[in-house]
Amino acid sequence: MSTAAAKLSVATPVVTMFPGASSDWEIKASIEDVTRVAEAADRLGYHHLTCSEHIALPTAEPARRGARYWDPLATFGYLAARTQRIKLATNVLVLGYHHPLEIAKRYGTLDVVSNGRLILGVGVGSLKEEFDLLGAAFEDRGSRGDDALRALRASLSTSQPEYQGEFYSFGGMIVDPCAVQDRVPLWVGGRTLRSLRRAVTLADGWAPFAVPNAQARDWLNRFELPASFDVVLPPPIRLDPLGEPDRARELIAETLADGATIVSANFAHTSLSHYLENLQSLAELNAS
Repeated sequence: MSTAAAKLSVATPVVTMFPGASSDWEIKASIEDVTRVAEAADRLGYHHLTCSEHIALPTAEPARRGARYWDPLATFGYLAARTQRIKLATNVLVLGYHHPLEIAKRYGTLDVVSNGRLILGVGVGSLKEEFDLLGAAFEDRGSRGDDALRALRASLSTSQPEYQGEFYSFGGMIVDPCAVQDRVPLWVGGRTLRSLRRAVTLADGWAPFAVPNAQARDWLNRFELPASFDVVLPPPIRLDPLGEPDRARELIAETLADGATIVSANFAHTSLSHYLENLQSLAELNAS
């Protein structure tokens, strides 16, 4: 696969800020700044935007996970009205925090208002304090997550869902609206081999977090992946399409060779205008 054919995504700035990865300008950025990024990415043909979920983090966590997590439903509801084509990917929702029908209703509605642009990225979660805060079961979150994925597949695209599982069972209920896509893409996040196994078995894609690309490649080679299965990986280092365009091309090619079907664009940036210039430059490189 050539770099010209690469699908590129945006790890959306401002809405999630990770230590060592975010820039100072993001601290006081507004929804209009986020919208400028979304509109530019939409216009330039990027595949998707991301927004992650945490409800409340212990005060000791920001040094490791960051502190800012805009709510993905509210964020994407706004950005859906300001964009036309780019997909909206939760990266990720924590399955244990929600009943599957709660997700199906809320994000099915997002699929309606965005004209079928939802990608539902989910994970089983790892922050016990947040589970405890919400009264959610932690120890069996893996098996509960598997059941929730099956329940979501059965319920996202129908207004009268029926499902009988180990942890979730429902029927005789109406969920209206439901998603307009016949099959909403389900992606699994995480940083373990188990997350990839879960994705291959129960979902449509894998979007790992903090997994080195060499490790991801090794794990991916252990599975027979469906033809339509998506893998979202970042380049091993930040891209600099403005200063080092040839190196940016090489990094995209390396990431595709490691198994990515979509490359998550990661830049070093000092301002909103600098970020937008990077978006434009990378899109032009990718098309050339």
